Amino acid sequence: MQWQTSDMAPPEPPAHRVVRVALPGTCGELVQGTLDGEPCLISCPIDYYSIAEVRFQPWGSWTVPEHAPKTRAALQAGLAYLGRTASGGYVRLQTKLPRGRGYGSSTADIGATLYALGQAVGHGLVPSEVAGLAVHVEPTDSSLFPGLALWDHRYGHVYEDLGAPPALTVVILDPGGMVDTLAFNQCDYREVLGRLAPQHREAFALLREGLRQGNLEAIGAAATLSARAHQAILVNPLLEPTLSLAREVRALGVCRAHSGTLLGLLLDPEDADVLAITTLAARRFAPAVTVFNQSLVSGGLRLLTGTQSCPSG
Repeated sequence: MQWQTSDMAPPEPPAHRVVRVALPGTCGELVQGTLDGEPCLISCPIDYYSIAEVRFQPWGSWTVPEHAPKTRAALQAGLAYLGRTASGGYVRLQTKLPRGRGYGSSTADIGATLYALGQAVGHGLVPSEVAGLAVHVEPTDSSLFPGLALWDHRYGHVYEDLGAPPALTVVILDPGGMVDTLAFNQCDYREVLGRLAPQHREAFALLREGLRQGNLEAIGAAATLSARAHQAILVNPLLEPTLSLAREVRALGVCRAHSGTLLGLLLDPEDADVLAITTLAARRFAPAVTVFNQSLVSGGLRLLTGTQSCPSG
């Protein structure tokens, strides 16, 4: 589901301004690994969103959903950055993105909240500002940035704009379960990352070249290479059956959540029968895996107008 961005009118006084922003979730990453020793990723944003509504109020403290402590931490950082620590207000989150599977739910919540906060103040935060605030809360997906982006998700040292995403469909395979991303991100993977560095460099280079040339096969190959390499860090038992299905249906490749359970078949919607492949995958892996398809989309904010509702996914 897509939205039209609104033309920005002169900002109302913050106490009366309600702002709603949507940010896409992800089907994991197209590529993740290290480049020259820096941890980097290129997220796979999909048209499946988190919506944050922010309003300032001239009384009380801030109200944030109890289930979103990371959003509260990001809000506090944003208020301090914008010089609004004495204000009160609320944050409301509207999302169907599951947690701990690779949908980028925390980044979507945090990013939508920070973008909405800036708009509510009348100081529209740019992606680098939002990303800089977000990365201090937790490792953060590159879906914060418009288009596709290469991003150092742990420290924010590396950023590269990779341009608009190609027209791809992602058939998402969701086996449920959950990865404790906090515990996962605290583990020391330096030794294995060192061994995988050549594969990571090849995958990033292949994806960059594929995006530059519009070569969908290279994009799929890059994602598959990254997905396979990551088995040395986090084993996904569904990967090999998914790779087998990808060969069977001639998918471009397979992407995965590198700190979650999701997998995705990358398809060219002009060349593949998306509905038939989605149906086949659902039957092949039933009942343990939920299967549905979404479009690859640009990352970054969608400033909502009116009272548009949360997408169903």
